[in-house]
Amino acid sequence: MARKIESLLLDGPDGKLEALLEEPEESVREAMLVCHPHPVFGGTMHNKVVYRLARALRRSGSVVLRFNFRGVGRSQGKYAEGIGELEDARAAAAWLRDRYPLLPYGLAGFSFGARIILRLGCAAADATRLVAAGVPTRHGDLDFLAHCTAPKVFVHSTRDEFGPRPDMERAVAAMAEPKELHWIEADDHFFAGSLDAFEECVYRLSGGLAAQPLHPAHGAQTN
Repeated sequence: MARKIESLLLDGPDGKLEALLEEPEESVREAMLVCHPHPVFGGTMHNKVVYRLARALRRSGSVVLRFNFRGVGRSQGKYAEGIGELEDARAAAAWLRDRYPLLPYGLAGFSFGARIILRLGCAAADATRLVAAGVPTRHGDLDFLAHCTAPKVFVHSTRDEFGPRPDMERAVAAMAEPKELHWIEADDHFFAGSLDAFEECVYRLSGGLAAQPLHPAHGAQTN
């Protein structure tokens, strides 16, 4: 599917946030924010898993906004222990919702970004779904998900060194419904050797919403 892409600098809580907005060519199902892995360890919106996640969503008919957390790429500010990054994501989500006010919206992320979107989505409780890839179970607790009733979709590598399968299965079992857990046979946390399978899984899981035409002037869904 052809795409339209726009490079942006959004207003964030600690300065500008570098972002990329991608639209399907003809129709749209939802607006999705996508968050990247840990900034301290080289995570950016151009990470290969993030790129595949965004592409799968766009292929399924989603408008996708990727952005760099503070201090990454052209985004201003510096790393803020996950607290500031959560506020970055909140600001980016607000921008996306203002841009497409008539579309349902959801949140997606990989690794550190998955934790951020889970925090944001469970607090707001109005996202249509939360798509969390490669949640690191060994870094921070997931207890808050025991009472999170937002629709949660987890996509996880069978050999994730930061979220081993037994740990992930126990974590998901303790979470509130609705929830789904999908396994990808892959070599590591980054879905090595299985990025195609990862992308197709996300694409398949994203196919249930009805597509609508984009408004020619503002990108919003028409009535």
